[in-house]
Amino acid sequence: MKKTVDKVNQNHTSAAQDVFESIHAIMHLYRARQMRTPAGAAPELTHMEGKVLGFFARHPGATLSDLVAYSGRDKAQLTRLIRGLREKELLVAQADEADRRSTRLRLSAGGEALHAQWHRVGAETAAQALEGVPEDERARLLALLERVRANLSANLSADEA
Repeated sequence: MKKTVDKVNQNHTSAAQDVFESIHAIMHLYRARQMRTPAGAAPELTHMEGKVLGFFARHPGATLSDLVAYSGRDKAQLTRLIRGLREKELLVAQADEADRRSTRLRLSAGGEALHAQWHRVGAETAAQALEGVPEDERARLLALLERVRANLSANLSADEA
């Protein structure tokens, strides 16, 4: 009788796939650390809500359309996220003086405090993650990751053409 081999559980990945699995695992750990806020210190946020707060922290007065263009995300999804952040009083909206159809968004005082907390935790986590990694190796890692990002961006642009 011939033995059969279960190939389902023998997923061999390439070195390239291993790199991306490692990047994914690192980002998962980073996000998990960032999401841990002291109880009662801040409303619970999803990762995407945190990213949206970060966008408006960097681009105060931007619009939903600006966020859609920047992120490439679905407008309806981002509309729901913004509505939720406004309900949590983390974002405030103001009609655009030049175009009343457009709404400008910025962080509220609570949103600014929460974003500052996220930024601080992110910086602490990054420092911990790179502990013992010399500056020259950090620079090399950053250059390699930038090259990977550029390759993906170029391929994405070529696919759209």
